[in-house]
Amino acid sequence: MAKQNRLLDAFKQTKYQVIGHGSRNVQTLIDSLQTVDGQQDSDVYGKGAIIEGFQTKIAQFLGKEDAVFFPSGTMAQQIALRIWCDQKGIGKVAYHPLCHLEIHEEDGLKTLHSIESVLLADRDRLIEFEDVLEMDEDVSCLLLELPQREIGGQLPDYETLESISALCREKGIKLHLDGARLFEILPHYQKTAAEICDLFDSVYVSFYKGLGGIAGAILAGDTAFIQESIVWKRRHGGDLISLYPYILSADYYFHLRINKMEQYYVEAKELAGMFNRCHAVSTKPVIPMSNMFHVHMELPKEKVEALFLELYESTGIGLTSSVREIDDQSCYFEVSIGDQYGSIPKETLDRAFNLLDVRLAAEH
Repeated sequence: MAKQNRLLDAFKQTKYQVIGHGSRNVQTLIDSLQTVDGQQDSDVYGKGAIIEGFQTKIAQFLGKEDAVFFPSGTMAQQIALRIWCDQKGIGKVAYHPLCHLEIHEEDGLKTLHSIESVLLADRDRLIEFEDVLEMDEDVSCLLLELPQREIGGQLPDYETLESISALCREKGIKLHLDGARLFEILPHYQKTAAEICDLFDSVYVSFYKGLGGIAGAILAGDTAFIQESIVWKRRHGGDLISLYPYILSADYYFHLRINKMEQYYVEAKELAGMFNRCHAVSTKPVIPMSNMFHVHMELPKEKVEALFLELYESTGIGLTSSVREIDDQSCYFEVSIGDQYGSIPKETLDRAFNLLDVRLAAEH
């Protein structure tokens, strides 16, 4: 059996896991339906109380005029950028080199919509005001991802966001928010979702990441933008006859967890501190800016996996289910805090990290 599969299997068998909300199994949907009236009418091709009520609720939470529910964020964001490009007549958008559209969507934006990407900033840092100010090419839209997942969930300071927003409006560039983890960054900024979204012309949010629903996304903006989004949703095949399993689970977990984001944020900072006290370990960022961060280890991936297999068996604590290689002497993994972390006895967690530190020290 491959070590990667062995690590995943060992992680699943641990008594305590520091990341996430638990297994993504069918129980996730079952739990969300416990109090639902089975006689309630389903949505039909985007119409009905279930979908329309949820769309209105989230639009209000985000401070936008209107919103539409999508089965996936990939679909929602490609459509948002297509609309802004059509409106300005320029098939170019700007975003970070590690943007989801650039590295995880098989060139969907280019292939399906003939939209070119202008990459701003270096791969290992955030987009700054100067990057936008000095951008040579004319673009229809700038996409900002908050937080920037692929570099550990880093965030710009709020004043930078305000400056970029003002500059885009001055230059006639639409500003779109990849807010897949928007809810998770509210504690860091000490702002409401509506305050942050006011800086953007369009916003996408996810309901399965920090919230833990089964799938689904909302795209929000002004009414004209959303009406055009609805047409494109049909063109993309996203207007399913019914989406209520996604909507009901999104609504349930939104209410269950939206007020836990502060707790997850505090716990992420606590856990990052424990990692940073270990030999040959550092987190990126050093102090998390949301419930997520990356853990970098100055050891070969194979050694880390072997060390974790031993640690999981001896302590019953699972730190991660997978490790990614950086080079032949270092690796990293991602941590996202959810409901599970708070259930771990502190003395058990302390023992696991003490043992981890001892094992790492022996390797150096």
